[in-house]
Amino acid sequence: MTPTPDYYAILGILRDAAPEQIKRAYIEAAQRLHPDKNQAPGETEIFLEVQQAYETLSNPKRRKAYDATLPKEETPDSPIVHEILYSRPHLVRLDEAQLMYVLVNLRARREEEAFPVPPLNVCLVLDRSTSMKDAKMDLLKAAAIQFLRDLRAEDIFSMVAFSDRADVIIPASYRNDRLKLESRIRDIHAGGATELFQGLQSGLDEVRRGRDARRVNQIILLTDGHTYGDEEACLKLAEQASREEIGISVMGIGSDWNDTFLDQVAGRTGNTSHYIARPQDIQKLLAEKFHELTRVLAEEVTLEGSLAEGVQVNYAFRTQPESGPLSFDQTMRLGAILRETGLSVLFEFLVQPSALQKDHTLLLNGTLKIAMATRPTPVPPIRIRIETAVAVEPATTLPPPAILQALSRLTLYRMQERARNETQAGEFDKATRSLKNLAAHLLEQGHRGLAHTVLLEAENLQSKHTFSLSGEKEIKYATRALFMQEGDVPA
Repeated sequence: MTPTPDYYAILGILRDAAPEQIKRAYIEAAQRLHPDKNQAPGETEIFLEVQQAYETLSNPKRRKAYDATLPKEETPDSPIVHEILYSRPHLVRLDEAQLMYVLVNLRARREEEAFPVPPLNVCLVLDRSTSMKDAKMDLLKAAAIQFLRDLRAEDIFSMVAFSDRADVIIPASYRNDRLKLESRIRDIHAGGATELFQGLQSGLDEVRRGRDARRVNQIILLTDGHTYGDEEACLKLAEQASREEIGISVMGIGSDWNDTFLDQVAGRTGNTSHYIARPQDIQKLLAEKFHELTRVLAEEVTLEGSLAEGVQVNYAFRTQPESGPLSFDQTMRLGAILRETGLSVLFEFLVQPSALQKDHTLLLNGTLKIAMATRPTPVPPIRIRIETAVAVEPATTLPPPAILQALSRLTLYRMQERARNETQAGEFDKATRSLKNLAAHLLEQGHRGLAHTVLLEAENLQSKHTFSLSGEKEIKYATRALFMQEGDVPA
């Protein structure tokens, strides 16, 4: 007897999926597998299965009859597994709010499994405004040419140069006639103002031309300046790119760019910004980004969930692969899973007494959705429940080492964050004390060079009532980089 096909698994949804979730999953699968776009062996048959699944599950009567034929639901055999670590085994029944730290790790189920490496569809969006002229532009063009040379035959590449207008230097295509493409890059000249939206819009259009769910689709923006008046348009564009599963990574060159704003742009797509202190380092950072893209196992992990009454997320921070703060919402972009490092996110929950009346409390109930280009069918969603016991007496056990290490490094990052916020509020004495406190912690952990930089910035803040542009960014991105160090011994 032929077994009943699992239509829920075919569409990559859970059995209690709402009608709008079924429709959305079908549209996404149909776009990815339609025979007019895909000629890969076996995918036409999969497309027909997707159609059959949707026709059954979108009809309430047919769905009810189909559900009656299914065996008891089991946990799907996902290629990705998750682990949840808690800072303490239980919360205490008190008349005050309590903190609980939770570390969520995702990785490949079997490390030895050889997943194919997905091809890339990447667009470099280069700032060519007047501030990029001379040596800086020469270094940027050299880095772009090396990036082009590193691409593989199956990768799609495009390039946009922008100032107050954007030009497509290389339309989205495979790497044909490399010498001709390199000549186009060398012909770029600096001039004009900086309008980021112009560059991002052209870059998004080029990535759309080669967009394919079986590729890693990415925009890499390199800029050294501020944009004016188009910030909201850039954020809306990032939201649209995210819905189309197109990432935006940002590399800021020098000190005169808005890291807070560009962190938001990248963060809307599950990515982050990077600081390039010296133009000489552009090629190194761009090469590292290319290497990271070729190590992607899953391009995007999205957490959809709701908090229990009396529970809030104070803070969420991705510790790897690209460290940086995350915005918590009902739909939360966590970022990519890399082959060797996986994906880790640290949550700080604030739990009110009203949530601790029973012996067990649920903090967050949600679903992890995983986009994986190497699979023709969707990865089954992963149910995630973050919950804890409630007891009368506090626990005496120490937190797991992974949580202690993450908290130790997060504390350093949040200290510099606090100093920046205090400076913006005009509380310069508080900000100076926060920096000195940060320097003391850095010295205690052996990060002497960074501690020296922080102390110099504290003196500057005390005398001039402002951060230096370079010092502010150096401290922010250096404390982020601590998450990427192996072990606890500083470099």
